[in-house]
Amino acid sequence: MTVLRIGPWSLRLSPRGLGAGAALVAAGVAVSLVALSTGEFTVPVPDIVDAVLGRGTPAAELIVGRLRAPRVVTGLLVGAAFGLSGAIFQSLTRNPLGSPDFIGFTAGAATGGIVAVVLGGSAWQIAGGSLLGCVACALLVYALAFRNGVQTHRLILVGIGVSALLTSADWYLLTRANINDAATAGAWLTGSLSGRGWDHALPVAAALALLLPVCALVSRPLRMMEMGDDSARAVGIRVEPVRAAAVTAGVLLCGVATAAAGPVVFVAMAAPQLARRLTRSPGVTMLSSALMGAVLLVTADLAAQRLLAPTQLPVGIMTAAIGGTYLVFMLRKERR
Repeated sequence: MTVLRIGPWSLRLSPRGLGAGAALVAAGVAVSLVALSTGEFTVPVPDIVDAVLGRGTPAAELIVGRLRAPRVVTGLLVGAAFGLSGAIFQSLTRNPLGSPDFIGFTAGAATGGIVAVVLGGSAWQIAGGSLLGCVACALLVYALAFRNGVQTHRLILVGIGVSALLTSADWYLLTRANINDAATAGAWLTGSLSGRGWDHALPVAAALALLLPVCALVSRPLRMMEMGDDSARAVGIRVEPVRAAAVTAGVLLCGVATAAAGPVVFVAMAAPQLARRLTRSPGVTMLSSALMGAVLLVTADLAAQRLLAPTQLPVGIMTAAIGGTYLVFMLRKERR
């Protein structure tokens, strides 16, 4: 372990963590290049570079710049946001199941998006409804779970209950909607990167740029809080303000990611745990979780496009299959 000091700040650098981060970045670049170059029309890697730099042929610039690149970039950003959100909530709850998928925040975002779809909202209105639904659900879960502080088991149980209620509300809304709105809402509920453009990627990029510093500031106090609130208070950490800031950042990341790609499941749960095993860190790590989430989602989207080509699956189906398999593996390992 190396400690880098910059004025009053210090940063701990783990050689294995740095190596794992570099490997994840390389994997993300490799998968992105494959996604950009392959498909119904193959584009060589040199032509991809020329198209990105504005020196490519009109066909390459159309395929790469307008069709494939926005989808890949959106996938990377959404995956990073989900991975970072999952890392925050798993650290707060000290539980691998304490991800937005299980504590209701993704369900709240989904309900808000479905309400906007059923009301005939535009793409921006659907995104706004998703974000508002996530924030409202988080406030509800936090309020119901708060009693002289927020206990992790109470937060998870309340979140599971609220998630079940919201899921039933989603299906009720689908039964009351007309056939076209129900089909649109059903497709959005699955989670997909199909048809995503730069207007979907930019809000997620802005949210990450604003919230990454917040995550960096709370990461060290969260690591101390994993040992318990009393232990954290004993070393001078203001537990409730730190928890409130972390919850706010995690909820906003989850809401923005869901608004961009729909409620893609299991990325927020699996990414922090896989990153933890890769880095062999004693706790959940923020940066490696974000990188792992980006790689997972882009890889899953590539598999969803290519495995049954020319038929393309929504990425949410692929992440559900991967995440469900990982959950069974994790539960089996915990049983042993």
